[in-house]
Amino acid sequence: MTIRIAVIDGHPLLRLGLSELVAPHQDIEVVAEASSVAQARQVVGVHLPNVVTIDAALPDGDGLQLARELRDRYADLGIVVLATRGEDDVLFRALDTGVSAFVPKTAPIAEVLCAIRHAAVAATSFTASGLGGALSRRRESDTRFALSPREREVLELLRDSMSIPAIARTLFVSQSTAKTYVARLYEKLGATNRAQALMTALRHSLISYDEVPAAG
Repeated sequence: MTIRIAVIDGHPLLRLGLSELVAPHQDIEVVAEASSVAQARQVVGVHLPNVVTIDAALPDGDGLQLARELRDRYADLGIVVLATRGEDDVLFRALDTGVSAFVPKTAPIAEVLCAIRHAAVAATSFTASGLGGALSRRRESDTRFALSPREREVLELLRDSMSIPAIARTLFVSQSTAKTYVARLYEKLGATNRAQALMTALRHSLISYDEVPAAG
């Protein structure tokens, strides 16, 4: 069976490079290309590829959000996310999104080909060469910071840009208690404000998010 793939990347040279990469392999054929989220929706619907490769950062949107949209619409579609950076938070976002594989753009050619072939036959089974190490680092972070369930909840609310009054209402506690929760979280993360706390949490994969709000 020939694997029909659509290449979704905002950079023409990278689209060309991936097409050249698979050209010598008779079991893989590039049937469509797209440079944006809007184009991707169209070409996938028209060409119905077996596998799509998606840049995590597209010119007009989030590649991982596009991946989630495609997964919801095409249950059997193989989805390979290619990322310029291979940080743990991006890898875990890819895992949570339901893609088939996550591959840094710096990966060896063999790894990219393996990810495409895996996605073609196991669309809903996630693979990433760095997954084991990322999980190990996450466990180390869990042990190092030892956040309580309540502190993790507060961290998620801070990530969502909630103010102290909003956190208090969400948790059904007083503003004074909410301030205490936030202060304890900052202390554990070695932070003095929201932005520092979120950056530390991202760096140690305590949360997965691409945009850190300004300190408030």
